[in-house]
Amino acid sequence: MTFELLGRVHKELSITGHAFYETILSISELVNRKVQIIRLHWQASTLLQRIDDVTAEVGQQIVVQVSDRLQDQSHPDSVVGVIDQTLADAISRVQELKQTLIGVDAEIRELKIETVHQNLLSLQQDLALRSGGIERLTVVRGAAAAGQPLSALPQGSSTSVAAVLRGPFLLAPTHDLQFRPGDIVVLVGAQTELDQLVSWFAGQRSFTASFTRVGVEE
Repeated sequence: MTFELLGRVHKELSITGHAFYETILSISELVNRKVQIIRLHWQASTLLQRIDDVTAEVGQQIVVQVSDRLQDQSHPDSVVGVIDQTLADAISRVQELKQTLIGVDAEIRELKIETVHQNLLSLQQDLALRSGGIERLTVVRGAAAAGQPLSALPQGSSTSVAAVLRGPFLLAPTHDLQFRPGDIVVLVGAQTELDQLVSWFAGQRSFTASFTRVGVEE
């Protein structure tokens, strides 16, 4: 009996230690990712400043060349040629800086997507431990949800609308907001309730009678 108890304690300690290690590793990765994002933002700011510097420099050079031309008009063609070359060099430098800036911006977006992905995984794990979940459902034309206000959403006590995405807009989930075909609805709640809500948005199967409508008595 004693050996069995010690075995259980050892197992629990091993699981706890592993979970602690995973937590520390996850936090370290998150901090490292945020540090990289800050560094890339600083690099992008530096590139923008260099572009401004190039623009200011070429403007000053053109002013000097035009001023010299007004004072000495013996070689006007050479002055125009110098200005053209100055502009060509500046354009080339700015294009190189912009290409570098585009690459930095892409890295920032990728890191932010990784951060969001990690946060979503953590959220899903937290919900799963409590028999909950998060669903992304699209309102299908002809479904029961199409044309209905959010207040008509059949739901249990633990289900709520987190967000409604319509085209490029993020809509606040108010009671009078009407669902339209193509809307993307983000729901959070008990997984069993979320599974039954799929039919209301997608019209795939008959709806379970155990749900009630908000504001309507059974």
